[in-house]
Amino acid sequence: MPHQSLAALLAALLLSAPASAQTIIPGDPYADDAVGIVADPCPTHPKPTDSYQMYNLHMLTRDYGQICRYAAQNAALKTPARVVFLGDSITDNWIGADASLFANGLLDRGISGQTTPQMLIRFRNDVVLLHPKAVHIMAGTNDIAGNTGAATMATVEGNIASMAELAHANGIKVILASTPPASAFPWNPSKRPSPQIVELNAWIRGYAKTHGYTYVDYYTALTTPEGGMKPGLSSDGVHPTPAGYAIMKPPRAGCDRQDTGNRQMTYDRRGVLAGTAASSFATGRARGEIERCTSKAANWYDLTPSGGGRGFS
Repeated sequence: MPHQSLAALLAALLLSAPASAQTIIPGDPYADDAVGIVADPCPTHPKPTDSYQMYNLHMLTRDYGQICRYAAQNAALKTPARVVFLGDSITDNWIGADASLFANGLLDRGISGQTTPQMLIRFRNDVVLLHPKAVHIMAGTNDIAGNTGAATMATVEGNIASMAELAHANGIKVILASTPPASAFPWNPSKRPSPQIVELNAWIRGYAKTHGYTYVDYYTALTTPEGGMKPGLSSDGVHPTPAGYAIMKPPRAGCDRQDTGNRQMTYDRRGVLAGTAASSFATGRARGEIERCTSKAANWYDLTPSGGGRGFS
């Protein structure tokens, strides 16, 4: 998620460049790319081998929402979309850690480094126009890190709410994931993100409950008491390892009511993912009320929504 300092660098470059209505970054090898309304706004460039900073600056000034990232894949889809996973690098990296999850209509649409305003920009292209049954939204890490500048917590919450509202308006089930834990950001070591992650997750959980959306609590399953990632579950304190993704992997839905013991992740009847049967979501509930899921049943995303795209009962 190393967009840190790009916003500051971009501002400095703009101040040093001649005044112009069109933003051109000095040294941009692709400064001649077409601008304005054109038939194909997504030129093909080779992946950078060293100058990622210039690549990111080009992206921030020419395709801020990175709509071009998945444009070709979206156009080439043959299998109807069932669930779109929208997010930042934690989602972007998920397919590399567990490619088997993203099959049969489950699509990974994460983009490394993105903040919620960028996800909102591309929400129509990468979610709505694919007509999925559900969208899984996991965001907030890079907003807290300041990848694209400063924002209030209310603005970040509003971006998440806007995405949920767009999905609901188009009959798409809404799955809101917690922001995963982190006690520090390697690309922005000045930040101490844990308190803001807790604050944002409390809002996401409350918003999901108010609107009848599904809330997926990865935070509880991954966090230490101090608010960091548990040992072995992250490569850098932010991004999950394969072991971390294994914990995050959605269980299946045809849950029996036995304590099968074959998974540590449970869902209560509201569709809320709890870290363990002893978590805050399960505390006080009879064991028979916790649905432990086996791998034999249909995907939990196929459950009937409790009213037009408003989550699962």
